[in-house]
Formats: sequence, C-alpha cells, structure tokens
Amino acid sequence: MSKTILMVEDEEDILELVEYTLSKIGYEVIGCLDTKNVQAILDEEKIDLILMDRNLPGVDGANFIELLRAKGYNTPVIYLTAKTAQSDILEGFEKGGDDYITKPFDTDELQARVKAVIKRSSKEAVIIKARDIVYNFDSKKFKIDDKDIDLTHLEHDLLLEFIKNKDILLSREQLLENVWKDSYEKQLKTVNVAIKRLKEKIDPNGEKEYIKAVRGEGYIFC
Repeated sequence: MSKTILMVEDEEDILELVEYTLSKIGYEVIGCLDTKNVQAILDEEKIDLILMDRNLPGVDGANFIELLRAKGYNTPVIYLTAKTAQSDILEGFEKGGDDYITKPFDTDELQARVKAVIKRSSKEAVIIKARDIVYNFDSKKFKIDDKDIDLTHLEHDLLLEFIKNKDILLSREQLLENVWKDSYEKQLKTVNVAIKRLKEKIDPNGEKEYIKAVRGEGYIFC
C-alpha cells in the first residue's frame, strides 16, 4: 500500500516540485497552502508523514505542529523551510519535528529523508487517535482530554477494535469473533451489555455519541 504525505507549503511552485518528486517514487501527496484544513485531513485520511513549511500565512509551522502534538496527533513531521539558523533547527525538533531540511534542497536528499522517517516511524507507531480519544500501544491506555479512562480488559479490547475500524459498521458476530474470541461468554446479548457499559465510561453524559447502534446490523464508531 502506498504511503500518503501531507505537505503544507504556501509556495505553489515548491509544492508542485515536491509532489512530482515524491509521486515518482510511489508516494501520494496531498498539498495544502496553509494550515486551515490540516487537522481535518489528519482526522479523515491515514497520513504517514507531514512535510511542513515554517513561514506560513499567520503561523509558524513549528508552533502549529506543537499544538497538534498537544492534541495527541503523532504523525511524523519533516520541516522543509528557509529558516536555517541553528536556533531555528533546534526549535523545530523541540516542537515535535522528526527531521529538518533547509531550502534550497536537493530532491534526492529529500527522497532519502522521507523514506528514512517513514520507515522509522512505521516501526514506532505507538499512538493512534480517533476524535478526542487517544490510545498508546506501549502503555495500553486510553485517554480522553488527557485523562486516563479506567477500562476492564474486555472494554479495552472492544474500544480498540472500534477505533481500528473507525467509520466501519461492525456486526455483533464480527465483534464476538474479534474481541471475545474463545470466551465462554460468546453470546450476542453479551455484546450489547458490554457496549452499554463502555459507552457509560467514555461518554457518561451521552453527548459525544462515539458508538452508534444500527438497527439489525450492529455498531459503528464515528
């Protein structure tokens, strides 16, 4: 499966050059001239790498990445920027960057660094995010608004199954097969009870509607 790169760059000629350079070696590139739609794209698409300029309309790209990191977004970032001072480079790494390339740049070096960061991050993808729920594979913990959610082992596996299949309708039979597996409690009504308890923990006020029941079909996390 090809990897998808989101590039945020307000100079269209550079955006087109990078898109051409990376598409030649099999990457799909989504281009943005500013940061307005970046978070929405990260929520809707599987983005494997962000190429981020720093001199953007109304915002420093490093400050924007710092805000994304604070919200739980863990997509790797390479800055591609004309800010070349040592202090700028250090600041870029401190604010969530994984690599730093200065303009003007060599396209062969760009390709090599993109490949290296994507290869490295694919082995280190320990955090996934769906809406405001963040899951850390290392700690096996879920957080909402930076607060730990206290779940049973079954509830943990159930919520993880939903997040991995965001916006996909899952039947009760699928959930039993994937979550309960060989459990003795493998009954369809068990799914309904477990989901009710899970919803009470992650959405106690019933305001967020993470998990919706589809009559006669199953459940969907959206």
